[in-house]
Amino acid sequence: MATLLQDPKLAAISEKVRNGERLTIEDGLLLYDTPDLLSVAQLANEVNEKKNGDNVYFIENMYINPTNVCEASCSFCGFKRKPGEEGAYTMDSDDLLKYVSDRWNDNIKEFHIVGGHNNEVPFDYYLDTVRTLKKHYPDVTVKAYTGAEIEFFARIAGLSMKEVLQELIKAGLDTLPGGGAEILTERYRAKMSPEKASTDEWLEAHEIAHGLGLKTHATMLYGSIDTYEERLIHMDRLRQLQDKTNGYMVFIPLAMQPRKLNAGLTRRTSAFDDMRTIAISRLMLDNFDHIKAYWINIGPQLTQMALTFGSSDIHGTLIEERISHSVGALTSQGITRKELIHMIKGANKVPVERDTFYNVIKTY
Repeated sequence: MATLLQDPKLAAISEKVRNGERLTIEDGLLLYDTPDLLSVAQLANEVNEKKNGDNVYFIENMYINPTNVCEASCSFCGFKRKPGEEGAYTMDSDDLLKYVSDRWNDNIKEFHIVGGHNNEVPFDYYLDTVRTLKKHYPDVTVKAYTGAEIEFFARIAGLSMKEVLQELIKAGLDTLPGGGAEILTERYRAKMSPEKASTDEWLEAHEIAHGLGLKTHATMLYGSIDTYEERLIHMDRLRQLQDKTNGYMVFIPLAMQPRKLNAGLTRRTSAFDDMRTIAISRLMLDNFDHIKAYWINIGPQLTQMALTFGSSDIHGTLIEERISHSVGALTSQGITRKELIHMIKGANKVPVERDTFYNVIKTY
């Protein structure tokens, strides 16, 4: 298919993409700079169609946040509470099982678990969370604890990250979510999440997980103090690790949410930035099978648009998402399978229900 380029500067990049050559950070900066967004989208769509055809994947999953108590003070977070602060909570096993049973349906295939860095409880608490869910729901995949949480557990338990992951796998851990990555540069992390894992530590946690046989996820939280170059450095670091381990299943660009629900448009990422970042992610991350459009952050309509900008996944039902909604996310906290299918078909794509590992459950 010939792309009608409006910007002649894109000709060399178009040639590289069509020949399967890896784009450089400089190429990525040009893609961010060009006014010809639709040509960027078309190139990304072509790459995605070669990898995934018209298939767009989704999963029925449940989001669980066992605790919101956190030692870290990330400047973008409205979810965390300090010990004893109003609204602070830590679920015990009974609370956890009640939370799940109150929201349960038999189609749920995955528990997506992220919490605070709660140093008021021991590492065993986090192991017990996994064990409890596996005992009562043995057929549901446990996707739990970010790379940053793995580093935190190692500190509070006096273990190596490898030992932490081995213990979690014994307890029933199946995969790591992609959170805690934010932007993988030290300038960003020093300003935005200084108490959390460093760039190298986050990447090391995932590399160790891949070495232990886990397939994992990767995210990028963009739209605050990050520069376009930092976003591209982030993508490059991920694809370098993917070259080494082939352990990542999907990349999820996450639009930063403002701290307040009533924040104006100037405090939110633009539709153009969201669509461009998804398309550039698809073009830069040549060794990733999937780029996810996260409907929680960009909304259902932009998620539909993203399916022609290089995305092949729209995430899942979630049931009750809390972290983005503890700040300024304007979307609903959950969505139904029927709505997900409608969203995908509305973009003239084929809805494919999957499990965590992209095994097909049903094509609609």
